[in-house]
Amino acid sequence: MKKVTIVLHERKVKGLKRVLNENAVIEVDNINQNNYKEYIGKTVKVTGDVDLFELYLTKLPINFTEVGGNFWCDNNELTSLEGCPKEVGKDFYCSHNELTSLAGAPEEVGGIFTCSYNKLTTLEGAPEEVGRDFYCPYNKLTSLEGAPEEVGGSFYCHNNQLTSLAGAPEEVGGNFTCSYNQLTSLEGAPRKVGGNFYCYYNKLESTKDKPEFIGGRFLK
Repeated sequence: MKKVTIVLHERKVKGLKRVLNENAVIEVDNINQNNYKEYIGKTVKVTGDVDLFELYLTKLPINFTEVGGNFWCDNNELTSLEGCPKEVGKDFYCSHNELTSLAGAPEEVGGIFTCSYNKLTTLEGAPEEVGRDFYCPYNKLTSLEGAPEEVGGSFYCHNNQLTSLAGAPEEVGGNFTCSYNQLTSLEGAPRKVGGNFYCYYNKLESTKDKPEFIGGRFLK
């Protein structure tokens, strides 16, 4: 086979190295408030936890591919979840931010997912799978479109502006709480709820669309 020699100008070599370095994935044990600045602008896989709690961040300064433990980015000023990992092994917290969308959120969360106390009007972009509880209260949701199809634990969507349960998970392993909303019916409610179903303080005219199966109590 004929060999071909390619000669690159020094400036092009430096540019190529820079691109490779930017795209390289660094694997680390943990990222926290003390060491996160070392990884700003880098792409990182974390085997343990990520703690970016209350750092007054407006965006995530690191691009995460995967986090094996917990991911905390709550109590910041985030307006976007761009840079979040695709998979989180344990819990994911992004509460108390300025989010209007869940675009960029993880696709899979093994534990709890909470996005409470934001400015969300939709759950589009939420994880497809949540192993334990899903929290989205204290937002501006009018429907549950975009919610996971199945939640292993409880589902909390109280204290929103819901006029419909359309988009709710088909199955919820624990409790389902939709109290303090503007619901006039339970159309779109989960088919199966393993624990209690709470729908206090709404404007219900009918409960005929309540879940087919409720493992605990129906409380309205």
